[in-house]
Amino acid sequence: MTFFAPFCIPFMIGAAVMFIVLLWKWGLWLYRLPLADKKRILFGLPTRRTFSAIGEVVGESLLHRRIFRVNPLLGYMHMSLAFGWFLLIALGWIETVAYLGFRYVPLQGHVFFKYFSTGLQHKPVFDFLMDLLLLFVLSGVALAWGKRFFSKRMGMRRTTKHVPGDRIALSALWFVFPARLIAESTTCALYGGGGFLTGSLGGWMAAHMSTFVLINLESVAWWFYSSCLGVFFVALPFSRYMHIFTEIPLIFLRHYKLRSTEKEGAFDNFQVEACSRCGICIDPCQLQSVLGIDNVQSVYFLRDRRYKMLRLQVADNCLMCGRCAEKCPVDIDLNTLRLNSRDTMRNVPDEKRYGYFKGLDRSSGEGKVGYFAGCMTLLTPRTMSAMEKVFQAAGEEVWWADREGGVCCGRPLKLAGETDSARKMMRYNTELFRKHGITTLVTSCPICLKVFREDYALEGVEVLHHSEYILRLMKAGRLHVGHGSTRYTYHDPCELGRGSGIYDDPRAVIEAVGELLEPAETRENAPCCGSSVANTAISDGQQVQIAKSVAGQLEATGAEVIVTACPLCKKAIGRGTKGEVRDLAEIVAANIR
Repeated sequence: MTFFAPFCIPFMIGAAVMFIVLLWKWGLWLYRLPLADKKRILFGLPTRRTFSAIGEVVGESLLHRRIFRVNPLLGYMHMSLAFGWFLLIALGWIETVAYLGFRYVPLQGHVFFKYFSTGLQHKPVFDFLMDLLLLFVLSGVALAWGKRFFSKRMGMRRTTKHVPGDRIALSALWFVFPARLIAESTTCALYGGGGFLTGSLGGWMAAHMSTFVLINLESVAWWFYSSCLGVFFVALPFSRYMHIFTEIPLIFLRHYKLRSTEKEGAFDNFQVEACSRCGICIDPCQLQSVLGIDNVQSVYFLRDRRYKMLRLQVADNCLMCGRCAEKCPVDIDLNTLRLNSRDTMRNVPDEKRYGYFKGLDRSSGEGKVGYFAGCMTLLTPRTMSAMEKVFQAAGEEVWWADREGGVCCGRPLKLAGETDSARKMMRYNTELFRKHGITTLVTSCPICLKVFREDYALEGVEVLHHSEYILRLMKAGRLHVGHGSTRYTYHDPCELGRGSGIYDDPRAVIEAVGELLEPAETRENAPCCGSSVANTAISDGQQVQIAKSVAGQLEATGAEVIVTACPLCKKAIGRGTKGEVRDLAEIVAANIR
């Protein structure tokens, strides 16, 4: 049996091009990894991390569990296309072995086996199973068509905008499996066999078409099927569908502890090209839902970065609140990629700006517990006054790092892309903390908290947000508060909740002094206040628009007081409501007994 026919040529060319480009891309990215990352891969291979990665590949690349959690209908669509196609390939190989034994069969022989096996006795069990899997995949194709034309009915307000390569690959993919159905059914009409799907359609064709028509239709159908595969394979490495083959190595590399950093690196390529452009990140974005800005979301940022057409206007226009990253089914580190893009496009350190650092020390007080107010807390002084009452009530000796002013923590500058300048601030503050010998550092600002925990070298110094610190004092019996009838609602700050994983501590503190009412979107789904220091693109009026939408949700709970645990959020939400907005420390200080 020869496994070649002229119609196989488009498929063979497409498959060859795809594998060559894939190997070239992967090889280049891996070669450019720093030596430390290469060692992590080498030492990680013989460990349980590899088996854990295999499990995640099955769960996410084939079954798409994360998408299922966000949108079950979209989850089924992606699973049917990915897992269904995988099973078709796997069962197709088993079918070939069942018919021919363990002999060499070229790739096109497996793919077009129904065409080449007409002279063999049919095995009904394989006909049934292959038809069942084909129907499974076709159901996903139908949903993909529905998603493109009726996105709202599938739970998506917006779908992504495609570049030409995406459109070519998508069009070919849409027709691959319908073309396979027609091709295999036509062969069944001429030679018999087939399952409940191809056999039934083939029987209908045989009853309504002449042999001459069927012979010509068969040739056209197999050529069309092969051509669709060939076009899809050639377009795949240059389109959104590169994610099919990139997500798999990305999962393994993440398990080997490779991460993107504040500087662009080779590992970023695996993240950028693993984006499927599913569009799930669009709906959570408040720039889109509140302001109607629909060309800067993460899906478009990653697209533009991949194709080397990223503009600073797109890189800058993001709240970096983490709402999209929370929903991303591929778990791409979206904020870090934004950050290092900004670093590449904007990082021009000006040494003259940092002369004031020399010899600067405006700190006061003594104690092993240090309090770092941060810029925004200094602009909302009631928060710092409330913390002073908390410290006094607990009998805590405190060293005040910046009560009379000081040096910024550096995170706002880092988020703007000026990472080298930010590092100067971080080194200064680190030396200041070490100089005064503190063992616990408390801050009321989640922005400061995140940078202290992630970017500072503070070994031996415990870093706490004031919500954690206050709750610890309460549990230790060092701080006593009264419980009243006031109804509070709580807004989760982005950097405290999604950014640092602190959700329960502020709620426990609120419940100690009154009744807590949760808004519609809370915890990991909580909206951004709109005044993120990560966004320098939107106007003051647009910030207020977002703040009003957030305040509306909080007011809808019927609470008397809106509470947040971030000075920036307090200031922002206060501009969006006429109601009372308080920092967590303020309601504690007001109820101290």
